[in-house]
Amino acid sequence: MENVIERIKAKSGFIIDMDGVIYHGNKLLPGITEFLRWLESSDKKFLFLTNSSERSPRELHEKLLRLGIDVGEEHFYTSALATAGFLASQKPNGSAFIIGDAGLIHALYSFGYTINNVNPDYVIVGDTHNYNFESIQTAVNLVLRGARLIGANPDVSGPVENGIAPSTKALIAPIEIATGKKAYFVGKPNPLMMRIALKRLMVSREEAIVIGDRMDTDVRCGLESEIDTLLVLSGITSREEVDNFPYRPQYILNGIIDLVQ
Repeated sequence: MENVIERIKAKSGFIIDMDGVIYHGNKLLPGITEFLRWLESSDKKFLFLTNSSERSPRELHEKLLRLGIDVGEEHFYTSALATAGFLASQKPNGSAFIIGDAGLIHALYSFGYTINNVNPDYVIVGDTHNYNFESIQTAVNLVLRGARLIGANPDVSGPVENGIAPSTKALIAPIEIATGKKAYFVGKPNPLMMRIALKRLMVSREEAIVIGDRMDTDVRCGLESEIDTLLVLSGITSREEVDNFPYRPQYILNGIIDLVQ
């Protein structure tokens, strides 16, 4: 075990998921404060890479501040920003009908996109609490008229304080079924996210490690990008569920606390 911890700590770039790794809902998980203190005192490079598209980096910074941790905005990158950047590279200054929260809307605005519910280039779905039949009906008809369907992330669900909540893939499913069109998902495990993370950290894939709680996104994304992976069991995946997948992470720990105890 000590040898495993030493190998993990020898990495110079840490790509860290948030939900289920750092916190559940508004509850900080054990060992996080000490881990962040160690990252900063050891001059490690780190980036919180989250599939959640609801919040902007500023809002994520403020959320951690409320939980007692001060981390600069430059340490956050979201699937909303990745989605906006991808669409801007595909069709600069395009328009979109968005089913999502402020993080996704602000990200698209920042890349020069406009909101359009008449003839948009894209229908984009992200994590949201503002989900209703009317918006689904609008999205279905826009996709049938030619708008391309994009999901900010392919998560089916995510951990919250009182269990799990449906995530983007579950929310976008009615639109896919009603239109017969399949969405393109930008967030993890799309390797786009990992390539962006390595560029932002300015480290090679050999120097980096991905820390996450999901086999289907975090671990798969790391493996497909040839980056070492650490699965923590503090979120969505249990030790028994690991065997349901045809691949394995390099390392498995109970939680971040195992790195600092």
